[in-house]
Amino acid sequence: MALPSFADCRSALFDHRVRCTDIAQQALGVIQERNSDLNAFTHVDADSVYRSAETIDRAFAQGKRLPLMGLVLGVKDLLSTTEWPVTCSSKILRGYQPPFEATSVARLRNAGALLIGRTNCDEFAMGSTTEYSTYGPTLNPHNHEYVAGGSSGGSAAAVAADMCHAALGTDTGGSIRQPAAFCGVLGLKPTYGLVSRYGLVAFASSFDCVGPFARDPEVASLVLEQMAGSDPNDATCLDYSPDYTNTFTIQSIRGLRIGLPKEYYGEGIQDEVRQLVNQTAENLKSEGAELVSIAMPHTRHGIAAYYILATAEASSNLSRYDGVKYGLRLSGDEETSLSEMYINTRSRGFGFEVKRRIMLGTYVLSAGYYDAYYAKAQRVRSLIQQDFNEAWKKVDLLLTPVTPAAGTRVGKWGGDPLQMYLSDAYTVTANLAGTPGLSLPVGITADGLPVGVQLIGAPLSESRLFATGKKIMELAGTMP
Repeated sequence: MALPSFADCRSALFDHRVRCTDIAQQALGVIQERNSDLNAFTHVDADSVYRSAETIDRAFAQGKRLPLMGLVLGVKDLLSTTEWPVTCSSKILRGYQPPFEATSVARLRNAGALLIGRTNCDEFAMGSTTEYSTYGPTLNPHNHEYVAGGSSGGSAAAVAADMCHAALGTDTGGSIRQPAAFCGVLGLKPTYGLVSRYGLVAFASSFDCVGPFARDPEVASLVLEQMAGSDPNDATCLDYSPDYTNTFTIQSIRGLRIGLPKEYYGEGIQDEVRQLVNQTAENLKSEGAELVSIAMPHTRHGIAAYYILATAEASSNLSRYDGVKYGLRLSGDEETSLSEMYINTRSRGFGFEVKRRIMLGTYVLSAGYYDAYYAKAQRVRSLIQQDFNEAWKKVDLLLTPVTPAAGTRVGKWGGDPLQMYLSDAYTVTANLAGTPGLSLPVGITADGLPVGVQLIGAPLSESRLFATGKKIMELAGTMP
């Protein structure tokens, strides 16, 4: 059983050959068939799916032609929905039912998308493998001995396994782009503030972005267009509503200046990854693009700055999980003090990786260490932003690897968190600078693992990223 493409589902729906309830039935069948092997979805409520499908069918019968009718959408377990619990793949929020819906989710639902289920992720988005989930790891659809990446591994795997047409992920330091590369799909981290964070459970508020996974750049652009735009519930949201209607018809790569930052092409890159990234650059050159070697000298400080700032923000954001207002409460006997209840709840409710990052963040914010770590990291962040601003004076886009290697085996990084953190070396800088980044599949290694390349653009350059990304995929032969 296979779920037809979005274009086929939409065409069949508009030609009255199927109803949305039929599409829902097909999608649920594919999930039932494939999810037990991959663990991409953690919550699928068939009754709510059919209710949503019937609502779409009624709207269609009344003459409405919504832009996402026929699209089956997965939602990362970090975005609030009124119909399903949101747990962030953590024990501490198991069973929590949000009283409101994330703006991004609500806009896609209103545009006709069919929400099919919740996708697995690293607990509170803290991880790069989707192994740090209370629901267990998500496996790579291409090779079950390898991880799907993280933290949005469930969304990437669900799209790669054709269980849905698109899925929502979140990207704080690479959590959309890295699993997209590992699973061989497209994943976009948009410009910071382009998509509202209202209803997104916070990890690091100055970094978090909501973005789409898809197999086709046109589908991803349509999803992004529908959920982007200003939101009074999010003060950091930009007053900008994109229109990608002509993105794939009027833009050309001839004369496009593609920057190759030398700091992203150093030692430690797997040979097959390096070869495919270089081949992508040559393909673009053959189509008329200009390759420009540039320097971004503060890139080497990106990982250190990111893991200080992001953990500091996590320490603050996760302090709300205290067992008082919602979620897990472990109070012990009647004589337990408030502080003991906090300790019991957090010690048993949070997983090991989350506790490690909370402790690190609390340390760098503590008296005597704030200036030495947090304040200095903020200054480094400004220098990295300056590197990008200087780059846009010389080039239109940057082309880089997404990760040093094509994938990692299940369990490999469990005892070596430093290696997991270092795998984000090519992705965290875009989060530090607030610029958009697009991960695209360009080939397969000899072991059958997908390889992705990353395009980074100036703020609000998503249209150019999508257009160039489609050309890259066409030249690489990876378009669906």
